[in-house]
Amino acid sequence: MRHGKTNNHLGRKAEHRRAMLANMANSLIEHKRINTTLAKAKALRKYVEPLLTKSKTDSTHNRRTVFSYLKNKEAVTELFRAIAPEIATRPGGYTRIIRTGYRQGDNAEMCMMELVDFNTIYGKEVEQATAKKRTRRGAAKKTDDVALEGGTDVIEATEVDAEAKPKKTRKKKDDSTSAE
Repeated sequence: MRHGKTNNHLGRKAEHRRAMLANMANSLIEHKRINTTLAKAKALRKYVEPLLTKSKTDSTHNRRTVFSYLKNKEAVTELFRAIAPEIATRPGGYTRIIRTGYRQGDNAEMCMMELVDFNTIYGKEVEQATAKKRTRRGAAKKTDDVALEGGTDVIEATEVDAEAKPKKTRKKKDDSTSAE
């Protein structure tokens, strides 16, 4: 019976499962985003989030503990140097799972798992890009206002253009009647 057994075995023996999760965690730390099945992503979240919490306090004990899980010096260094300062203020929920559809071969549900503070879609870059667009629009409005205030020639030209457009259509109608 499986009373109180909370981990997903993923069809593997314990050693194979630990090695797979360690490799996936290394890839997630290195690339900040991985594509995998939904079941593996949920298992990886339970595996990697405590490691991310440990990385927030940089001590020898925490480094050795994380290394015992990851078995990769470069991943541990990346975690403590680059990732930990970014997630220092976040109280939890360091990863995001976005479902991407179903795999064609076996119809397994696929997803993209990423570190929340390292994405480019929902992060700070999007807010800065929209702020730049707003600035450009505001600058364009200011130049139009200056042109309108600067002289009345612009206003007269628009009035002439507005009157000329209906005349052109009338001339075309007159031309068509005279051609017949």
